[in-house]
Order: sequence, then C-alpha cells, then structure tokens
Amino acid sequence: MLKPLSPVLLMRCLLLCLPLSFAASATAAEAGVPEWIWATRPAQPNQTALFRKTFDVTAPVKSARLVISCDNELVAFLNGRRVARSDQWQQPVGVNVGQRLREGENVLVVRGANDASNTAGLLAVLTLELEDGQTQTVVTDATWKATAEADRGWQRAGFDDSGWSSAVALGKLGAAPWGALALDGSPPPGEQATSTSDIQTLDGFRVELLYSVPKDDQGSWVSMTPDSKGRLICSDQYGGLFRITPGADQASTRVEPLSVEIGQSQGMLFVGDDLYVTVNGDAAEGSGFYRVRDTDGDDQFDEVKLLKRLRGGGEHGPHAIRQGPDGALYVIAGNHTQPPDALADDSPHRNFAEDLLLKRNPDGGGHATGIMAPAGWIARTDAEGESWELFCAGFRNPYDMDFNMDGELFTYDADMEWDTGAPWYRPTRINHAVSGGEFGWRYGTGKWPEYYADSLGAVVDIGLGSPTGIAFGTGAKFPARYQRALFILDWTYGKIYAVHLRPDGASYTGSFETLVAGRPLPVTDVAINPADGALYFTIGGRRTQSGLYRVTYTGSEPTDAAGPVEDEAASQARALRHNLESFHGRTDPAAVETAWPHLNSTDRYIRYAARIAVEHQPVDSWQEKALAETRTIASTQALLALTRCGPESLQSEVLAKLNGLPLTRMNEQQTLEALRAYQLAFIRMGGKTSADVTSVVEKLNPLYPGESLLVNRELCRMLVYLEAPAVIERSLQMLQDARTQQDQMFYVFVLRNLSEGWTLDQRRAFFSWLNLAEEKYQGGNSFTKFVQQIRRDALETMPDEQRQALEEVIEGRSSVEVVQLETTRQYVHNWQMEDLAPLLDQVETGRSFERGKLAYDAAQCGKCHRFAGDGGATGPDITGVGNRFSPEYLLEALIVPEKVISDQYQNTVLATGDGEVIVGRIIEENDDVIRIRTSPFATELTEIRKDNIEQRQPASSSEMPTGLINVLTQEEILDMIAYLRSGGNPQDMGN
Repeated sequence: MLKPLSPVLLMRCLLLCLPLSFAASATAAEAGVPEWIWATRPAQPNQTALFRKTFDVTAPVKSARLVISCDNELVAFLNGRRVARSDQWQQPVGVNVGQRLREGENVLVVRGANDASNTAGLLAVLTLELEDGQTQTVVTDATWKATAEADRGWQRAGFDDSGWSSAVALGKLGAAPWGALALDGSPPPGEQATSTSDIQTLDGFRVELLYSVPKDDQGSWVSMTPDSKGRLICSDQYGGLFRITPGADQASTRVEPLSVEIGQSQGMLFVGDDLYVTVNGDAAEGSGFYRVRDTDGDDQFDEVKLLKRLRGGGEHGPHAIRQGPDGALYVIAGNHTQPPDALADDSPHRNFAEDLLLKRNPDGGGHATGIMAPAGWIARTDAEGESWELFCAGFRNPYDMDFNMDGELFTYDADMEWDTGAPWYRPTRINHAVSGGEFGWRYGTGKWPEYYADSLGAVVDIGLGSPTGIAFGTGAKFPARYQRALFILDWTYGKIYAVHLRPDGASYTGSFETLVAGRPLPVTDVAINPADGALYFTIGGRRTQSGLYRVTYTGSEPTDAAGPVEDEAASQARALRHNLESFHGRTDPAAVETAWPHLNSTDRYIRYAARIAVEHQPVDSWQEKALAETRTIASTQALLALTRCGPESLQSEVLAKLNGLPLTRMNEQQTLEALRAYQLAFIRMGGKTSADVTSVVEKLNPLYPGESLLVNRELCRMLVYLEAPAVIERSLQMLQDARTQQDQMFYVFVLRNLSEGWTLDQRRAFFSWLNLAEEKYQGGNSFTKFVQQIRRDALETMPDEQRQALEEVIEGRSSVEVVQLETTRQYVHNWQMEDLAPLLDQVETGRSFERGKLAYDAAQCGKCHRFAGDGGATGPDITGVGNRFSPEYLLEALIVPEKVISDQYQNTVLATGDGEVIVGRIIEENDDVIRIRTSPFATELTEIRKDNIEQRQPASSSEMPTGLINVLTQEEILDMIAYLRSGGNPQDMGN
C-alpha cells in the first residue's frame, strides 16, 4: 500500500488532481470528493463485492469521463455495457463514456475483487458535461448499493437492487492506506508511449502522439481499422476492442472501451457498418472469422457472429482482412494456421506439396517443425463467410496485406532471423500476391529459392525485420508519390518504410525509404483515415507500451488526389495476366488454347499465370501438346506443368524432352527453370530409375561447374541426387572457391547426402569446414545448430573405418585449410540510397585501400569488369570511373544498376520464328547472323540467323545483378567506392 500523505500535501494533490468542476468552490469540492467504499467492514480476503449507483441525468450529455480505481481488481459497467477494467489500483483508469449515457435514469455498476489481504476499496468519479452548459458529478459514497452476490442481470438498468445493503464508506480520497491518487486517468510515469521527440520522419511530414494507452487497463494494441465516421477501432492483443475519436491533440482525443464480447484481434475491417474481425486466441468462440454489428442503431455493437472457425492462433495465426476490387473479402494467416475447412474445389491455389529433392533438416530451435504446405495463406470468401477459396500460399507469417490503386494485392512476409548466415535465409520481402501464387516457404532448411519456376519471388527485398501492419497511401493527403506508396511496419527495428513500387510487366519492382523511425517504436498497425487523409499507426504488441500516433504532411507539394501510374504497356500486361487468371480453378475448353501461347512469355508472372491455367484443365487434353512443344521457354513451362499434374508413367518422356533443351544457349533464368523441371520429374514422378539417371547425368554433368552461381547450386543439387561421377571433387572445389559463407555452407549441406565415393582427404576437408564454421562463422540463433545437424547427418553416411581414421578432425581437434576466411561474407542489409548517401562525404578521406579491394572482390565485381588491368570483360572497364563520376553516381550504379544502362551494354530481347525468346547482350552482328551472350558468365555465344528474327527490342533490365553489395557493411561500401575512385592506385585514396 502507499504511505499516507500529510494533510497539507494531500490538499495540494486534491486541488491538482480533481476535475476543474470540483475546484469551483470549497463547498463544491467537498461535495465532489469521492470516498473509498466496500461492501463490508472489514473486507474479507479474496472477497468479491458488487456495487450499483442509479442516478438521473438532467439534460443531453455532451461529454463524460469516468475515473475509477479498486483495490485490487474491478470491472465497471455503465447502463449494462462494460466500460473499464483494471487490476492495478495504484493507477486509476480514465475512460470517456459520454456515448454510454442518456437523459433520464442511468446506472453505474462495478464488480470489485480483493486479494488475500484484509484491505479493499472502490473509488470512482464520473464527471458529466451537459449540452445545456451544466456539469454533473457522480462519486462513490455511502449512497451506493453493495452486495456479495446477485441474480443474473445485476449490471443492467432496471434491476431490482432493493435488497442490497448500503455501501460502507471507508474514507475520502487521500485516506489511509491508499493515499492521494491522481484522478486525471493518465498513465503513470514509465507508461507513456514513446515521445515524438524520439521519433524521426521525412522532411515535410509531422508525427503526433494522440494517446498513450494505459497498459494495465487497455492492454497492448496490435490491430486497427477506421470506421465510416472517421473513428478508429483498435484491438488489444490479449483483450478487447476500443473506439478512438481522434482529436486535435492528446487532450481532445477520446477513447472508449467497447463492451462487445470480442477481442484478441489481429485483423479488422469495416464493410459498410459491418465490422469483420479475425480473432486470434481464446476470446469469444475462439480463433475465427467474425462479423460484429450494431442491430439497434445506438452506435454500439451488440451482435457477434462466428462466420468461420479457423484452426490456428498466436503470432503466426489468422491476421488481416481486406476487401478486394471483386467485392470478396480476403483473409491472411501465418504458417501456424491451417487453411479453412471445406475449401472450394475450384480454388486458384491447389496441388501444393513440399517438393524437395533432397533431405531437409528442421530448424535448430524446433520452430515450425512439421508444418507442411501450404504454410501461410490468403483465402477469399463472401460477406457471409460461407464459401472459401485458397487464393495463394507459401508464406511464412505475413501480418497484413493491401490492394494498390491498380487493384493488385501485396503483402509483407516475415523472415526467419535465426537462419541468417545460412543459404536458405530469405529476408523480409514484399510479395505480389496473385491468383494461384506459390511463395515457397517450407519449414527448416526446406525454403525454396525465389527463382524456382513453380513459385514467385519478391518484388522488393527489405531485409532483417518483423513485419506487422501495411497499407497503401490511397486517400492520404500526401504528395502523389506517397499516395501510391505502400507503407510497411517493422516491429523489431521500429520503422515505417515507404515502398515505392513501379510497374514492371505484369508485376512490379521497387525501392523503399524510411518514413518514420524511433526507439523504442514497436509499430503494430497502420491505416489511412479517409475522414482526414492522415496516416495513423499504433505501437505495442507482446504487452509492451502502446500508443496511437498520427502522421500528416506539412510540406509545400500538392496533395490533390492522385491516380495510379500511367504505363500502357504494364496495364496491358496486367490485363493479359488477369485474363489468364480467369481460368484458374475451373475447367474451360478455351483455357488451353488461350494460355498456351503465353507459356513462352519472358514475363515471369504471365507465363506463371498461363501455366496455372493449363494445370487446371484435364491433363489428357494437353499432355501430348506439352511433349510436342519446341519453343524453349514454353517447353520448360509445359514440362513443369506435366511433372506437377501428369501420371508417373510419363517420367521418361518428360526427362527425354528436358534432355533435348539447348541448355548451353539458355540464359540463367531459363536454365534454372529447366533444372527445376528436372527436379520435379524425379520428385513427383516416381523417383530414380537407372536408365533415366544415366541420360540426365550425361546431359548435366558436363555443365558443372559453370559461371553462374545459382545454376551451379542447382546442378550440384541435381548431380548429388543422381550420384554423378566426380560430383564430390567438383563440389569441394566450388566450396573452396566460394566467396560467401552461404555459398560454402550450401555445398557442404548438399554433399552431406552422399554416402559413397568419398576419399579420406575429401572427408577431411568436409569436416574441416564444419570445424571452421562452428568456431568462427556467425549467423542467426540456429546457425551453429544447423552446422551440428550437418555433422550428424554426414556421420550417419560414413563407414566405421572412415570414422576411426578421421576421429581427430571429426571431433574438431585438427583441421586442414579449406577456404580463406577473410573472403567469406553473409547477408548484411538490403542497402538503399537513403542509407548511404548522407555518408558519402566520408569517401573523400580516411578510407582503406585494402578493405576496399576486399569489398570489391566480395561483391564479385571483378568477374565482369576490368579494373586496374585485372578482371573480366563482360562489362565495361571501370578503372577510370573515379575521374568521370561522383560518389553519388557510383553508389547509385551499385544499388540501382538498371537506372542508367549504356547503349554498349544494353541487353536485347529477340523473338524468333521458331518461338524462342532469347535475352542477352549482342556481341557480334553482320548481315546474316547475330551472336548474343545470354548470361554475363556464358562461355559461348548463341548464334541466330537474322531472317529468323521476328521481333527485336531493348530489355529493361541491366545485365548487372542487383544486391551484390548486400553482403558488405556500411564501412566496406564506403571503402569500396573510395577504391573505385582511386583507379587502383593506393596513393589516390584521398587520405
């Protein structure tokens, strides 16, 4: 209990803490001072007491505020609706309750509960401002009724409490043992949301704190949605719903708890006046999709209906709800939530499986082990929640989603930060969620690379983080660039990013910048309020301090309503994709004929949509067409479809067709897609047979190793599976040559599957790398555990004599040198211009030539470019870039290589009369033929007769890959730019 205050100090506290109406005169103050009351004197340990106060209101109510405390717990109801709860008596709860009151008779009731002590008390002040200008006050005193138990309905107006006793008055505010409490209902020190002085935002934007959430009473807010009146509904992660009427500032912002029996929501959406809620926990009837309504027009919800039970919960449970341009309601869920029961047979996403060629390991910490495809999902349903379709899946744990101005759906998917440093790590990323889309999350080490042909990758990689709410800026009173932006929240790093998407064929690509950042700022949800065009966001989650903030634009740029980006080619590509998607999930005689030509598209999203349309038709209507296809891209896609849908009896024919592909002429992407089709032919069509293994090894073995890092990975995976000759020797050489920690680990991880063909020296090198990795390499929480799993798996495949001969190296007591440690790298950050541009003045002085050269090598620049007389010839000689370009230009070329592409290094798209589509750099051209390099690492050119070329146009992408510097630290990038500017002269580093 608090120590009682002195009478003088107590009076000062009273004058400061009581509402202004109390201080009007000594008489009024005396009359308005609340008393501590209880049902009995003394209180009994673990006692429950019920209290009622009936009072008349003489005029319509303009506003009202209840401040209440109970030693030790309380739940308060006003006219039958719950308005407050608390188990922290030291901090009175303050709530706005004007909408709960009516002219005439009203009743305020409280259930109080004591702990094991003999001290208990209830104290409350209800202050009303009436529309006629008068004020009215209701306080706890001996006029209240009290009892230990009552019949059903005791909290409602009209209940007969004539048999109850009068409450016992224990002393006025300030009495021992409670002392003076602040009656303004504000959170105590330490329970204030992060001050705006600790929050940064872009020039021209303003962040305001509107409300600090009383944590013990109102919890930690994680979900938010605006209603049609410009108010916001927020949900406590572990409790109920609250309605907020934003004001001009904190003082005028009104917050009221909603007495409706639903909460624990991580997704809400108004459709008209109906509130749809995903419950994620044990509230109401459990996790599920609900509709909440106000059926009597009193602006209070009174009907809760479960539309669909959902099996899942927790932080990877059911999340956001959005309404699509088709009028359907879209629901998103994390990978610990099973898809809704009774999914429609015509769902766009189906025929999913794990589809892993080699054995995987579970997460080292046991996270999500055994959770199988489809993993995280998006489903769509109708307003009654009756019919459900699985729209797309393969996510880890996306919390939210939204549609852009083009009507396209996007989500922000989570990473597994424990996987950093390992080759299967995938950063948080923005996914374009399209019909039938598969995004490849599989538990443990099984996550698919984003280039797999039967999946879709990211449109923007963000990096390490913990995704929460997202919203497009549609309707915001912001400059046009930000009206079109996707605002995404990162809970871990306390940031709101503005992602700027730009059309790219039938999909998008983009970049991002930080709009808001703070510490601590555990951002949970975001919404554009159509009533004022402001961006609102909440912080909280996991019982941390919550707050509500508003972001407005105060700059000079126009904020007139903007439309989508006008790009006719992209608009046509999206329309084509939508037409193909219209065949998803249904049988249509026109589907194959319509989709087949587009299997050959160079646009990944179009050929993906075309393949899904074909797969949803009876296999016997297109399998012969697939086996007869001669166009390279189309043949790969058709065979991919056949591996996923066709009978196992076709395996040999499929593999023979794949063996006929011109792999040496194909670019990196086409080769990767063909190798994925090979994998699926074995995974889904019956495994290995000796004749087929021999033919495939003969086809693929000569290609390994090649120049492409990714193609080498997939060739290694295939040849280890097929137990190809000399694959161990070549893969260990790839391990030795690898420049990143992830690449090295990939080869060790794949080689662990082989039991035969090892020499003692090869085994020694293998275990030496494991010793090196376990001792010196760094990664996420599971990195070392993954290394230990690899060691255990390899030991299981070793004969006893090899184990005995290599005992010392297996146990880590000795090793041989396998790789040079200083050349290894792991993912650091997805660098953006805004991260580094402010630091470029540091390039001019004090940089390290040696570190710059190491960074240059780690970013693999020398593979394509000559610098100071050394390097490849694929790209231009860059020795003199420091004399021609500023540090800003060099940084932009590293981060956004496609922004400026020299005519000399422009890729070209060629479409031939044979149906081939070839993309690459034209190296030679005469009157008869064109010789084109299809990959920057290709060792031979592809020759095409000019009379066979039907279409020729520039490619929009750069031959230089993006993200090469994401394995470098901030300081290393600055050193590298200084190194480039030196022209290879250590004396010209600006020192």
